[in-house]
Amino acid sequence: MWKLLHGRRADADKALNPASDGPAMPPVSSEKGVVQRIAAQVSNIGRDAAETRGVIEDAKRDAATHLASLQQLEQWLREVEQSQRAIGEASGATRDAVVRARTEVEQVAGEVSSIVEVLRQVASAASDIGQIALQTRLVAFNASVEAKRAGEAGRGFGVVADAVKDLAGRVETSSRTIMSTLTDLDQRIESFSREIRSGGEGAAQGAIHRAFAEVEVSVGRIDETAGRSATTVQQVCERSQQLSSGISHAFDGLDVALDCSDRFLSVSETLIDELAGCGVETTDTPMIAQAQRAAADISRLLEQAVQQGHISAQALFDVRYQPLQGTQPEQFLAAFSPLAEKLFPAIQEKVLGSSDKIAFCIAVDRNGYVPVHNTIYCQPQRPGDVAWNTANSRYRRIFNDRTGLASARNERPFLVQTYRRDMGGGKHVMLKEASAPIIVQGRHWGGLRIGYRF
Repeated sequence: MWKLLHGRRADADKALNPASDGPAMPPVSSEKGVVQRIAAQVSNIGRDAAETRGVIEDAKRDAATHLASLQQLEQWLREVEQSQRAIGEASGATRDAVVRARTEVEQVAGEVSSIVEVLRQVASAASDIGQIALQTRLVAFNASVEAKRAGEAGRGFGVVADAVKDLAGRVETSSRTIMSTLTDLDQRIESFSREIRSGGEGAAQGAIHRAFAEVEVSVGRIDETAGRSATTVQQVCERSQQLSSGISHAFDGLDVALDCSDRFLSVSETLIDELAGCGVETTDTPMIAQAQRAAADISRLLEQAVQQGHISAQALFDVRYQPLQGTQPEQFLAAFSPLAEKLFPAIQEKVLGSSDKIAFCIAVDRNGYVPVHNTIYCQPQRPGDVAWNTANSRYRRIFNDRTGLASARNERPFLVQTYRRDMGGGKHVMLKEASAPIIVQGRHWGGLRIGYRF
């Protein structure tokens, strides 16, 4: 049996450490070596799983952004479509108005024709009056001549004849004035009549009706263009809906893939925990021990602060975070922030400086709130520079992502995780994390997190 087990272990060693060049490595004879090598491979698997999960999260976030953009585009297209319908309705109303105006103008044209006819009748009458006045003047002239011949007897008749002649002259003058005025008025009305005349095409058609025709043509072009545009918008909208549907399906697929990667990552983390807790030292063992020691130190300092009256238990466990205005990413203050800023840095900086592999060491409460980070990550925020703030101003923030909450709420002796740390500006760093719970007077306050590189 021992030989069989030994042979299988040798096969496992060979599978875990295939030789690239040179002779094959001799099989490891101790269970400790096998565990360590399995732990190294599981660590690599965890890193790949975390990287895969991060990529899926990025794809999901991008898909959500694209979906939101498409939905916004659909909304804008609907608004354009409504505007085009309004243009079509306005075009129809304009055409109707032109038709009504043309009808009214034609009626006016009929009235003008009647006026022209009346004016011609008046002109004819004025001409007749002029002829009569001329004849009257001739008769009066003859009567005046005869009265002079009659001498004294015809004097009174001569006076009447002169008066008639005078009156006839004035009538003739008035008739000429009327004729001249009527001629001018007739020319003006005839010109206006030509302008509003609807019969014929081209030059024979009145200017007003030509203008109406041009308006109708222009309105027709607008309506036609709006119709073609509406068709295009409808096609784009339908295509956008198809793309939205496709992205929604892809989004569902990404959810499934994310769940699978979560399970895969959880399995690798469970294996790392099991291997680290089996009594055989792995690459994670020193970090776990450091996390447990630092967590115990933080617990002790917080208990002393409560006992000495520097802070009440109620304030220490208070979760009413006060947002700091104008911060991006958003920062908060808690009732225990001043105490943490005073007590935590000595322990956190000591752990950070103990190894080049360690990227950070922070104490967080159960909600992932970081009252004070390592000094290098406690830079004041730069207004408007979110990417820089994300990477360099990491204190007074709440990290309630999957890894952050798991570390903050873990109550087991330790927890080892693998994740991508967001450094802002689309940059990420692959890290492992060892955490241990912080207990104050028998109550779980939070966790001590140590992030370290592979």
